[in-house]
Amino acid sequence: MIIEPANKLAHINEYYFSAKLKEIAQLRAQGKSIINLGIGNPDMPPSEATINALVETAKQPNTHGYQSYIGTPELRQGLASFYQATYNVTFNSNSEVLPLLGSKEGISFISNAFLNPGDKVLIPNPGYPTYTSATYLAGAEPIFYDLDEQNNWLPKLDSIDEKILNEAKLMWVNYPNMPTGSEGNIAYFEKLIAFAKKYKILVCNDNPYSLVLNNERPMSIFHADGAKEVCIELNSLSKSHNLAGARIGMIVGDKAYIDTILKVKSNVDSGMYLPVQAGAIAALTNNQEWHNTRNEVYKKRRTIAYQILDTLNCSYTKEQVGMFLWAKIEDKYNNVEDLTERILHEADVFITPGFIFGTNGARYIRISLCSTENDLQEALKRIEKLFNI
Repeated sequence: MIIEPANKLAHINEYYFSAKLKEIAQLRAQGKSIINLGIGNPDMPPSEATINALVETAKQPNTHGYQSYIGTPELRQGLASFYQATYNVTFNSNSEVLPLLGSKEGISFISNAFLNPGDKVLIPNPGYPTYTSATYLAGAEPIFYDLDEQNNWLPKLDSIDEKILNEAKLMWVNYPNMPTGSEGNIAYFEKLIAFAKKYKILVCNDNPYSLVLNNERPMSIFHADGAKEVCIELNSLSKSHNLAGARIGMIVGDKAYIDTILKVKSNVDSGMYLPVQAGAIAALTNNQEWHNTRNEVYKKRRTIAYQILDTLNCSYTKEQVGMFLWAKIEDKYNNVEDLTERILHEADVFITPGFIFGTNGARYIRISLCSTENDLQEALKRIEKLFNI
């Protein structure tokens, strides 16, 4: 290159799954039949109504131009109605709901909307790697707070250094949690809001998993009193409505926060393709039976995934929410990557090593349920053979 990369890229590598998917593609090109149990990429289709709305809208001659940066009124109302029906939380569709081209992009928009160079950001460990990379790209400094199994993967807020709290500006939380599957609870959210008000920290809850394998009523951080003052929430149709490739997400929160984020968004993208918006509107009206049917498929797959974890002598809880299983490996392994790389290269099965989510994930693995029962059964057979079981 004739110029040097930006300094802020010094702490950022290619996204782990981007690099790993290239490696898997190379192994498959060599004739390896790799079973991918690593990625949370829904393999089931969206509802028939969703597909029909997308297709029929795409057939119209006047639906292919630029769209509003804030989405159509119908989409915003659909998102607001979804929040009302799902979480019993009310938002003004004209001022408190912002559609996104996926919630991952929203993490970047939020970071750039509120962070100045040198600002401190509280990030969970373990946690979604994009929180960290978006922080660096905004020129801010990540400060990691611990989640641990003994506390059901909830942070001990009073253990965070007071000096850091007085300097922190933004805090990422993620419940139901990825990668651990911990659900969170209203008592924690209430404590978190009091904490945020005390230290004047904006809290963003990333909430894409609450409709997947959740036996309780889906929860939003806005169930807690006072949340609108100090909180925003990301959500997505990727996991809950099998629309990962369509890139449909949302931010909900007070108008002042939404307006600030829009300043970034409107300078980065050019709106969501109208047929995708039409599909999203239809998806948001999926009835509970549709969600139950999807979850029944995941339940059957989860039973086989439990067997894989048992074969590996992992410890785990069955009280996990979402489309992943998070489990602790045996003490005899020096390094989780030694185990996952052996399984990949000797059993042709890819399982995610927990270290990619932070140092507190270094003794854990994560299995995705986004593979067919046949693939999971085959993966189980290969792993049993590898370990002579």
